[in-house]
Amino acid sequence: MATRGAAGAPWCVTGVPAWTAPVHCSPVRVDQVIPSLASRDAIGVHTLNLRDGLRAAGIDSEIFYGSFTPDVQHEGRSVTQLGRAGRDRWLLYQSSIGSPVYDILAARPEPKLVNYHNITPAALLRDWEPDVAHEAALGRTQLARLAPQSHLAVADSAFNESELQALGYTATAVVPLLIDMGHKSGEPDPAAVARLARRKQAAGGADLLFVGKISPHKAPHDLVKMLAVVRRLYVPAARLHLVGSPLGETYEPALRAFITELGLDDAVNLAGSVSGAELEAYLQAADVFVCASDHEGFCVPLAEAMGHGIPIVAYGVTAVPGTVGEAGLLLPDKSPVRFAAAVGRVLADGALRLHLSAAGRARAAAFDLGRSQAHFVSLVQQVVGAR
Repeated sequence: MATRGAAGAPWCVTGVPAWTAPVHCSPVRVDQVIPSLASRDAIGVHTLNLRDGLRAAGIDSEIFYGSFTPDVQHEGRSVTQLGRAGRDRWLLYQSSIGSPVYDILAARPEPKLVNYHNITPAALLRDWEPDVAHEAALGRTQLARLAPQSHLAVADSAFNESELQALGYTATAVVPLLIDMGHKSGEPDPAAVARLARRKQAAGGADLLFVGKISPHKAPHDLVKMLAVVRRLYVPAARLHLVGSPLGETYEPALRAFITELGLDDAVNLAGSVSGAELEAYLQAADVFVCASDHEGFCVPLAEAMGHGIPIVAYGVTAVPGTVGEAGLLLPDKSPVRFAAAVGRVLADGALRLHLSAAGRARAAAFDLGRSQAHFVSLVQQVVGAR
C-alpha cells in the first residue's frame, strides 16, 4: 500500500494502520463533500468518477456540494443535507479552495479522508484578484486545520503530496486525477475546425495552444512575449490561442491591452470558455502546446495535450515536470528568447516533433482512468475496512 502511517503506528494484517482500523467489517459508506460541483471542471469530473468507482466496488457513496452547475445538480445534494452521522460513514473532502463548506465538514463527527488538488498561493493572485487570493489563503489555512482529522490524504501529484506532508499530514498517497486524459474527448466542432483551417491555409504559420484559466499565475502574458519573439525570429505567421475563462475581472483586460501594445491583436486569440467539441478542434489544430504557468498542482491540459500527441514546451516548475516527465521540452526559466528558441526548434525539427508526440502519448497512458480509479478505491477500501 502506498500510504504512510503515523510515526510508530503499526500496520494491521489488512494493511491498515491499527489506529484507523474499524472494530468490525460491516458495510461502510464514503460520501464526498465538495465546495462546488461543476461538469466542465476537472475536479468535478474526478469527483463523479470516484463516486462511480466506489459504488462499483460495493461502497455506498453520494456527493454533497456547496454549489453546483445546473447540469449536475442531480448528481448530488446540498451539504446542508448531510443529515445525522452514521456509525459506518466516512466523509471524503475534495480540497481545492477556501469555502464555508469546510466549516460544516470539520464540525462533523465522522472519520475523514482528504483529496487534495492544490491551492494556488495567494501571493500569485493578490495584486490582481484580491478576493480570489483571500479564498486561496483561506483554503490553505483550512487544509492545514484538517490534517489532525485526516486518516488518509490522497494527492493527485507528488508535488501536491509534498505540500500535504509539509502541513502535517502523515498518511498520504498519490493517485492521478480520475479523468480520461489519454483519448480524444469526442468529435471536434465542425465550425471551429473550418475556421482554424482557413486561417492556417490563408496565412500559413503555426498554431500554439494554451488551455487554462486566464489568470496571472498561469502567466499567459509570458506566452504573449514568447509569441512576439517567435514571430520575429522563427515563424512570422505564428498564432497563439488562449483557451479558458478569465479569473476575476482585472487581469484579462490588462492582458488584452498588453497584446494590443505589442501589435499582436491579429495573432493572439483569447477564445474564452469553449465547449468540449470546440476544445477538441483547438487540440487537433495545435502544432505545439505551451505553458508558462508559475504554479501548477497537476495541470490536466498538459496531460490532455500529451494524449493528443501534441509536442509540449513548458516552464518546468512545481508539478509540471512530474506531469510531463520526458514527454516535452521543460525550460529552467521562461525568458522570451529562451522560450521562443525552444518553440522554434520544435516547429523546425520534424524528428523531434515525432519523438515528443510519441513520448506524450506514452506518458498520457500512465494516467489511465481505469487503473487510477482502481488504485484510489483500493486505498479507500484499506483505510475504511471495506471488503
